[in-house]
Amino acid sequence: MTRQQRTGWLFTAPVLAIITLVFVLPTLMALALSVTDYSVYALADWANLDFIGVGNFTALLSTPLFWRALGNTALFALFGVPMAIGASLAAALLLNDATVRWKPLWRVALFAPYVTSVVATATVWQYLLNTRYGLINYALSLVGVAPVDWLGDPRASIPAILLFVTWKIFGYNMILFTAALSTVPQDLMEAARLDGASRWGRFRHVTLPAIGPTLLLAAIMSVAGFLQLFAEPYVMTQGGPAQSTVTVLYFMFDEGFKWWNLGQASAVALILFVVILALTFIQTRIGRRFEWL
Repeated sequence: MTRQQRTGWLFTAPVLAIITLVFVLPTLMALALSVTDYSVYALADWANLDFIGVGNFTALLSTPLFWRALGNTALFALFGVPMAIGASLAAALLLNDATVRWKPLWRVALFAPYVTSVVATATVWQYLLNTRYGLINYALSLVGVAPVDWLGDPRASIPAILLFVTWKIFGYNMILFTAALSTVPQDLMEAARLDGASRWGRFRHVTLPAIGPTLLLAAIMSVAGFLQLFAEPYVMTQGGPAQSTVTVLYFMFDEGFKWWNLGQASAVALILFVVILALTFIQTRIGRRFEWL
């Protein structure tokens, strides 16, 4: 190993150690626990720990609540990702307009929810969505819409949480898109404008390809984030009503820390890891097809 290589390893060693400690080792431990019946009894005495192979995975396949959680999570991701990316891209495009004043102030205001505590903001939104005295229902009543039981009706609970999560996280993607829009070649934009391209045409053929890699990154992170949704339904609905907001991570939390079925909870974590890895691979292949990578 050359001196330059040794120097490189020396500088990267702390980061690699942290990644190993907080990611690699927990992943390996989850893999090991997923093939055991590790529970509160094994926690008290390792002699009670037995190897059961794929028993946890087969048990999950016959658990209706797991499939309900999987379906709810898929709904959150299917509708939440386009909402979050669309809102953040629209905000970035508006703030990129030269006629907008006080841009730094707007960026700080729109980014602030992302860095605010989830528990605090979810509690505030519980009051906003309250059926009797919530501001959202009050605004709807002004236009003649009857009050909606946002957190008590299974048909309204998922849209309510989607609205909150979109408001909570879109500021991060907005900052990414704002930075990406600053790299769009202005000579191409000017050439397209002179050729008579419409605003939509300039966006489709100039802006979108230029910000393609950032769009792909935002999509990958948003999909992973919505598939790991937990704190929002935990605080706002506790998985209800009628288990309509139980997510995979919520189900894993209950299995591991409510029922102390840690082996099955590890199996859920491993399944979620594989799903996120597979979707990331698919998105990366799509990005390469569109020459975004």
